[in-house]
Amino acid sequence: MTSDRILATHVGSLVRPPKLVEHLKKIEAGEPYDEAAYEACLTESIGEVVRQQADVGIDIVSDGEFSKGKNWAFYIHDRMGGITRRPQTPEEARDPMASPGGGHDHEAFPEFYEEYDRASGLASRLGVRVVLDGPLEYTGQKQVQRDIANIKAAAAKAGVEDAFLPVVAPASALPGAKWDEQYADEDAFLDALADLLHQEYKAITDAGLIVQIDDAFLPYMHEKMVPPMTMSAYHEWAERRIDCLNRALNGIPRERARYHICWGSWNGPHMFDVPIKEIVDLLLKLNVGGLLFENANPRHEHEWTVWEGRDIGDRVLIPGVISHATNVVEHPELVAQRLVRLANIVGREHVMGGTDCGFAQSPFAARVHPTIMWAKLKMLAEGCELATRELWGKAAA
Repeated sequence: MTSDRILATHVGSLVRPPKLVEHLKKIEAGEPYDEAAYEACLTESIGEVVRQQADVGIDIVSDGEFSKGKNWAFYIHDRMGGITRRPQTPEEARDPMASPGGGHDHEAFPEFYEEYDRASGLASRLGVRVVLDGPLEYTGQKQVQRDIANIKAAAAKAGVEDAFLPVVAPASALPGAKWDEQYADEDAFLDALADLLHQEYKAITDAGLIVQIDDAFLPYMHEKMVPPMTMSAYHEWAERRIDCLNRALNGIPRERARYHICWGSWNGPHMFDVPIKEIVDLLLKLNVGGLLFENANPRHEHEWTVWEGRDIGDRVLIPGVISHATNVVEHPELVAQRLVRLANIVGREHVMGGTDCGFAQSPFAARVHPTIMWAKLKMLAEGCELATRELWGKAAA
């Protein structure tokens, strides 16, 4: 919580610079690359992006997720042992619990998604099933320590006091994975996954950073499950994953952990998104100090009223007050209005300014042009200043 102003932060993923993308393309393709040159480029790029965040007024910065290949969630596959990949069978492709793609939005707008998935590069990532071929094991100690060192050095140089690293939630780490060849039941699989992810979460907070847990699949699975399944069945599925995340957070200070949901990030119709009112009780079960959620998305902006009458405890709500999904740059007065109306419900010390989602779902899929991204983040910071003036008075600003 803050006592004297509205802070500005964001979800984490930022558009990668071309010089870094060239290295990541080779890594993604499995081609030979100069590892020393890549690491030097990565460190330099993170230094630059942290300075840029500070320059536009972001208070709590990230490394832009620059070190994460594949995407925001599946980067973890390169930091774990016990998994392999194979092509999906036709039956698995039709099974919402086995396929990472699909959903009612795709069924309602097939022509749009045929073009969109091809243009965004998502089509190349579908059609694969993750299979556990051994006990789950965390192997990312070296990578996470590199990420910690890079963001801490960059923040210190930029004069930024607080920084966070985004990581994946259990529900989003291995969606649809075939676990039954290694674990007796789903509970055993989820417990093993929680214990694996705990190591990454704890390394980040032990280093004095904030850990942000990203979880697009928790809301997204509703679109895939209901119907034919019931809301009750979805809720039971989601609650088990929330419990799994709490296990992964065991021993981690609440004030150093925050949780982000979105409805898949892409700028599509989203007509079948689960309303936040259906899952808000689950969010409030989490042992985290911050909750980030979409509130600039026109499919979800009206949902700010869901917080009326709810006890959020000591948590901070971090609504998205600028969008990653449009090249229109928000006016700072609109940003301030979105923040003030929520602060009037839960208290000004319980609100921070954020973004709906990341500006680049993967290293190769930017949502907006980088020049527009920086303009949006500047408007976010300016809107937080306007909200501070209204909520605390001009002297506090």
